[in-house]
Amino acid sequence: MVAFGYTLMTEQAGPRELVDHAARAERAGFDFEVMSDHYFPWLDEQGHAPYAWSVLGAVSQVTERVELMTYVTCPIIRYHPAVVAQKAATVQLLSDGRFTLGVGAGESLNEHVVGRGWPPVNVRHEMLDEALQIITRLWDGGYVSHRGAHYTVDSAKIWDLPEQRPGLGVAVSGPQSVALATRHGAHLISTEPVAALVDGFPADARKIGQLPICWDPDRDAAIERAHRQFRWFAGGWKVNSELPGTAAFAGATRFIRPEDVADNISCGPGTAVHVEAVQPFVDAGYTHVALVQIGGDTQPEFLEWAQGDLLPALRDENRARGMIEHRERGQAAQSL
Repeated sequence: MVAFGYTLMTEQAGPRELVDHAARAERAGFDFEVMSDHYFPWLDEQGHAPYAWSVLGAVSQVTERVELMTYVTCPIIRYHPAVVAQKAATVQLLSDGRFTLGVGAGESLNEHVVGRGWPPVNVRHEMLDEALQIITRLWDGGYVSHRGAHYTVDSAKIWDLPEQRPGLGVAVSGPQSVALATRHGAHLISTEPVAALVDGFPADARKIGQLPICWDPDRDAAIERAHRQFRWFAGGWKVNSELPGTAAFAGATRFIRPEDVADNISCGPGTAVHVEAVQPFVDAGYTHVALVQIGGDTQPEFLEWAQGDLLPALRDENRARGMIEHRERGQAAQSL
């Protein structure tokens, strides 16, 4: 069965609101919750960017059941990997073993703020590989010293380690990042329902996707809000990772029309249209799908609707497809 998650999107809500949304999402029945970790919103219209790790600490105390995850943290420039290892271990302790550290090679939007420049993608993958070596060594316990191509660690030790180390997920977009994630025994993270990515991954790893939707009783209002706050999404990761600020995203997306956004993001009140939007991830073999509801001030109403309509419909559809696949496998086995 596919697990369905809720995204605590730091770009569209303040810290107190995010903590409230997290508690509501657990009560609504979501299986897990993921949180973005950004220094900037994508567009000025979104209007928020609190420090994700402080919010995660609070979220760990107002939830009891849901798994928690960063989606994703970049441990290569803005954060030193030794500090990320410590933060992740602390959240794992606070959440009683419910935390997965999701990491990726980052975006200039969030990493340029410390003034170290923005390296090309192959260098960023080298940095991520080395960062993960440091993080996992620190999770093993004891003192760690390291002098590598990109990082130096001088006698670091995490003093509060959980009995069960945090989970680890890596954002992937192609063969290079898939190979990196596989080397580190990580779960797959992707915002694209690409079966080829899943097929190249170990069968026992989680495949965690993310999908923006825009629920609203008024479809026109949903389309307007999705266009105003989420038109940046059309750029794709290769473009989005290179742009340095909200003004750049506004300029790059100035010709994207509301109808273009509506063609790519499910909008409106109907449950069926949002269930249909999730299915490409299910069909591609993803085991987890986290939904983003666009619009920070719409979350309470969205979560109430999701509890009564969306989640039951998603699970019914998933259950029905599973039964069909089981029957087809049985028929194929009988024909051999």
